[in-house]
Amino acid sequence: MSTFPSMDPGIFAPDLRTQFEAFLDEHRAALHGCLDGLSEQEARASLVPSRTTLLGLVKHATFVEQVWFDEAITRRSRQEIGIPATPDESFILDDGDTVAGVQAAYRRACGDSRGRTASLGLDDLVTGNRRGPLPLRWVYLHMLRELAQHCGHADILREQLLAARAPG
Repeated sequence: MSTFPSMDPGIFAPDLRTQFEAFLDEHRAALHGCLDGLSEQEARASLVPSRTTLLGLVKHATFVEQVWFDEAITRRSRQEIGIPATPDESFILDDGDTVAGVQAAYRRACGDSRGRTASLGLDDLVTGNRRGPLPLRWVYLHMLRELAQHCGHADILREQLLAARAPG
């Protein structure tokens, strides 16, 4: 089997739903893993002018899972879910945020997302998003785009952090 589940020949022929989920889970695992082996200080390091840090990226990814697979599906408000009102706020780190805690929250959110979509078909509409009714297929594609962007951000930030460790 390939290092990337989406490149395993067994995923080439299954239905589109199975392929979408393989790609989503691959990107979820990459974001989760971007924190592996980092110190708390490294995970919180601000290397760009925005609020983007590796720990903040994973915290934001948790928010995104909850927006698209809780709010959009269950129609619960962000306040009811207990998440920030805006994407920008989702990058803000609290004093109590740790690598282990943020990773655990992300694993839970991803598991909850899988559970909420299990009974839905790709053409089923989710109706709790401000854009109006959207097919699950669109939500999956949007999530793939979002996670792919953040995996790229995470790769660059992690590379910078690891390079800073190397003896000069």
